Amino acid sequence: MIRHEIPLPRGRRLVIDDRPLVMGIINVTPDSFYPGSRRRSCVEALDTARAMSAAGAALIDVGGESTRPGSESVSLDEELERVVPVIEAVRGESDLPISVDTRKAAVAAAALDAGADIVNDIGGLRHDLEMAPLVSARGVPVVIMHMLGEPRTMQVAPLYGDCPAEVRDFLLEAAARAQGAGIARGNIILDPGIGFGKRLEDNLAILHRLEELVATGFPVLVGLSRKAFVGAITGKHVEGRLAGSLGAACAAYLKGARIFRVHDVAETVDALAVLRSSLAGAAPEPAESVERAR
Repeated sequence: MIRHEIPLPRGRRLVIDDRPLVMGIINVTPDSFYPGSRRRSCVEALDTARAMSAAGAALIDVGGESTRPGSESVSLDEELERVVPVIEAVRGESDLPISVDTRKAAVAAAALDAGADIVNDIGGLRHDLEMAPLVSARGVPVVIMHMLGEPRTMQVAPLYGDCPAEVRDFLLEAAARAQGAGIARGNIILDPGIGFGKRLEDNLAILHRLEELVATGFPVLVGLSRKAFVGAITGKHVEGRLAGSLGAACAAYLKGARIFRVHDVAETVDALAVLRSSLAGAAPEPAESVERAR
């Protein structure tokens, strides 16, 4: 069993082993693709964070800019106004690791100052060239995601020769650039970017061959929750994609993913707990995913 201990601010470590870590999504936006995830105020977002923590979330991911297909970027000031108060509020009453979902280095810096622990950059450290130096200087973990193009155009005729291999190679190159910028290898998490510039067949191929990305030795995060590929398979609109999302999460776990970015924390925690118990033939012992540094 591979075990990663990723250092976090304030003397903590994020432990990644065979246990699935569920990351709860908090979208402080009016236009994210799943209406049920939208939080329009700090109070709503804080209530959601409390509920996710109680349901077993290992991490909380806070974002202030929708990156659904066709979306437009928001201004720096608007994104800051959305995410910083939420992160401050959650940190004020919880030690749960918080990631900030942003492509902007200035937003990441303000979020880290407000109490965030992890930078989740869907831009793969390419959108803002100040992001890698910032992550390096702060010594925090970073999620590097693959995306073809920009959210506004990424679903306009995406085309690959061998999608899983191209995604893996892109992420390895990005990880190498990150390390060249001073980011420790042990602080890097990879995300294949399901649904970001990919057709149905591309998403399914990535899931089918996810162990190839896991074999790189980096922890792998997946975001599958309620996405269009689930709807394409099930014929369900976004509100009806919970069951399909749980199936996708279980499939990704079996292929080696260990962090699951989801809208439905309680249901995902339960589904993965039953899967692990059935594989082990016994109920797993409960354990904390965050430890104090030794």
